[in-house]
Order: sequence, then C-alpha cells, then structure tokens
Amino acid sequence: MSDLPHPPEAGQPNAQRRVDISAADLPLHCPMPGKRLWDSHPRVYLPIEPGGEQICPYCGTRYVFAGVADSPG
Repeated sequence: MSDLPHPPEAGQPNAQRRVDISAADLPLHCPMPGKRLWDSHPRVYLPIEPGGEQICPYCGTRYVFAGVADSPG
C-alpha cells in the first residue's frame, strides 16, 4: 500500500467538526447543502431543540443550535 500524500485541497471527508446552526437551518439534516463532499453519506435528519446539540451518526459532525427559535406572536 502506498503512503502518497493527499493534496491539501482534498481535506478529509467527514472529519469530525462542530457546526453552529440557527432556525434557518431547520429541519436539520446531515450532510448540509453547500458543504464540500455533501453527498459523502446518506442524508439523515437529526432532531434538535434550541440550545441543544446532535452528532451525526455517520460522520461525527457535531451540530449545535446556536440561534434562537422564532417567538410566536
């Protein structure tokens, strides 16, 4: 097996990371649109509440609800 270096722009797909989300990102799903390699695993919807967090079972990305929910009325 070869130990060829990966080009820097390739990065590591599905590397564990934190993503802050807001109400505009709901319903939360991973991978999110516009992310590099967004199609690297099946889309999974993650339940999340304001102030909460969820971890994607496929890639380990940690989503933190940093925004506030719209208040009624």
